[in-house]
Amino acid sequence: MTSENLHVRTGERVTLAVPATGAGTGLLLRPWAEHDIPAMLAAHRDPLMRRWLRRPLVTEEQARQLIEAQRADRRAGTAFGFAIVPAEPDGGAGPLAGYVSVRGLAAESATAEVGYWITAAARGQGIAGRAVNAVREWAVRLPRATPLERFHLIHTIGNQASCRVADKTGFRLSATLPPQPPDFPGPGHLHIWTPERLPVVVTVLRRDGAWR
Repeated sequence: MTSENLHVRTGERVTLAVPATGAGTGLLLRPWAEHDIPAMLAAHRDPLMRRWLRRPLVTEEQARQLIEAQRADRRAGTAFGFAIVPAEPDGGAGPLAGYVSVRGLAAESATAEVGYWITAAARGQGIAGRAVNAVREWAVRLPRATPLERFHLIHTIGNQASCRVADKTGFRLSATLPPQPPDFPGPGHLHIWTPERLPVVVTVLRRDGAWR
């Protein structure tokens, strides 16, 4: 696979296909759609999610606003959020497994930030790490006026699962961040990854679903 496979035009509905591994099924990372709202709200009712997420979703209107905001970010080319779903052998997609995003992609920015969450039923399967690797590889290969020089991953101290994901995906712990209430009432960890060698872990699908 070459970098041309990872080209995306601003606003395009990109879907990333992550191949199956010996221990895990293939994954599809795709834009949110309105039919995802019930699964989104169910995921955000999980107590662990509500503990660590800054703004957990409660209502359908909040979920719709999030979807519309992410569509605007995609059109601007400044951020991309993806629903994570298992890729079924028949070409279909399984139930929602989580979410992964890459933000801070303004043309003049050299630093991006990744974020993610995984549903309760899908945890412990390595999905978060594979999704983070996929969006990071895709983002670092995008044609840009200012190349991305580093990626940040930030989580609240005490979220050991996120610390493990950061470690497994090559992010090094760089700093302890002080609380910044009201959005960040507790201290956090800043992990940093810089582009050096990239594994080939993702294929891009066109809007019509055909392989490139």
